Amino acid sequence: MAGRGFGTWLREGVWEIPLRRYLGLLFTLVVLGGLSFAVRTLAHDDRACAAGVVKPEGSDECVGVSATAYSWGRPQLRDAVRAIDRENKSIKGDYVTVALLEPFTATDADNLGDVLHELQGAYLAQYQANHLSNGAVPAIRLVLANPGATGAHWKHTVDQLEGMTGGEDRLRAVAGIGLSTVNNEKAVKSLTARGIAVIGTSITADSLANGQNGKNPFPGLARVAPTNSDEARALTSFAKVTAGKAVLVYDEKADDKEHGDPYAWTLQQSFQKLLKGSPYAPWSFNPPDDRSEEGSTPNDFEQITHLVCDTGAGTDTILFAGRHTQLRQFINALGERGCQQRKFTLLTGDEGSYLTGDKDLDWDALRHNLTVRYTALAHPDAWVTDPPSTGGSADDAKVLRELVREGQGDKVGPIGRIDLEDGQLIIAYDAMRLTYQGIRYAKGDGKTYPTLEEVRTEWRFIKGTQQRVNGASGWICLDNHGNPYDKAVPIVELTPEGRAKFVKIAWPEGKPPAKECLPPS
Repeated sequence: MAGRGFGTWLREGVWEIPLRRYLGLLFTLVVLGGLSFAVRTLAHDDRACAAGVVKPEGSDECVGVSATAYSWGRPQLRDAVRAIDRENKSIKGDYVTVALLEPFTATDADNLGDVLHELQGAYLAQYQANHLSNGAVPAIRLVLANPGATGAHWKHTVDQLEGMTGGEDRLRAVAGIGLSTVNNEKAVKSLTARGIAVIGTSITADSLANGQNGKNPFPGLARVAPTNSDEARALTSFAKVTAGKAVLVYDEKADDKEHGDPYAWTLQQSFQKLLKGSPYAPWSFNPPDDRSEEGSTPNDFEQITHLVCDTGAGTDTILFAGRHTQLRQFINALGERGCQQRKFTLLTGDEGSYLTGDKDLDWDALRHNLTVRYTALAHPDAWVTDPPSTGGSADDAKVLRELVREGQGDKVGPIGRIDLEDGQLIIAYDAMRLTYQGIRYAKGDGKTYPTLEEVRTEWRFIKGTQQRVNGASGWICLDNHGNPYDKAVPIVELTPEGRAKFVKIAWPEGKPPAKECLPPS
């Protein structure tokens, strides 16, 4: 310690220098910790899209449940979402929550149009429930649940919905679903397994229904749309299809476990039963896994049209089991077929309703001895002229038309551009009517809110003259499995001018239901 005093050594060697080092180290740790926290916070913020809505790991898609005016980055949904948010905020007193489960981030224009129309229909029914139901309680709060454009994130959204069944949310049902896809089937199965009632709007696949072969894989599921089997029975009864005069074209991957399509698969099965004994084996096409994409199926359809022309002169009907993109491609191919002098009628399911909005459809194909008809879920003209005396009424349809008119104003709307021809707004309105009617009927005496169990077991009573739903698409009388009995099926024809022309109401049972509307055993 030569040259330095003991005090200097003690101050510098024992106190000041180590202290500076410790303080420097501590400062470094604090900075690093702060940076780490900031990075985690920013990363978390990057995953958040809105309250209740996030981007899951590995995805840039916003999914989850929104109870705000968030419009999922889709400008066409903005007005309707804002109307719902305004209605939710106006609720005073007792309420329960209903979620509308739809692919709000859909990128395909046809699917997104479907989502918009179902959103509008659900909102109009919510407004009706809260303002035009003679003060009935509880009020209906509507939230929007997105499992992703293809439904790939269904589990994330279903988990979130289950968490909303308690607390102030009081979620009591999930409506919507829309497309009959593998992911939607998984979502419905999971929701109903957790005791949550589900009300399907436009799902038609038999595999997404209870009561098939006496089994109920989805306890608590109710549906507004007929099954594919019922639609096929109504369609062929109307068209008087015979096996000897018809051929079937179908999606060959429809029953694939990974990339299948329950809608196309069950429609194919229904058609095949009706064509038993046909002189021709059915012809298949190979669609892409994502059936909204174009793929290479036009090549398949060009070859199938040659086979159509090779059939005997008595063959005049083509049954098509597939999605709307492939349906459009097939119609375009038929417009170029070599036997344009022969008349053919193409019959298909409710996917035909997308065609009026499809800019790639060759409407001129319909001028070459080709008629395209499909089973619609609903149509605005179905109950206008000479409606049947049972199964629905012009007055019931008029109630919705009045609401639609008010939806263009500032009191109820605005809710965006309205298009009723595809039937989606009508069927979603009816599904939400079924939902709130079931919730209110399920409420026990002296109780404000029904339990989940009371709601999901209510569907077996929705029938008869007093408890059926007098829907704008027709009467909704549910059987003991939650399926609509003998539901009205509008037959619609595409015109070369780009319209969907109502032809006639057909019935799965061959005639309208009796006025009592009580399904048989």
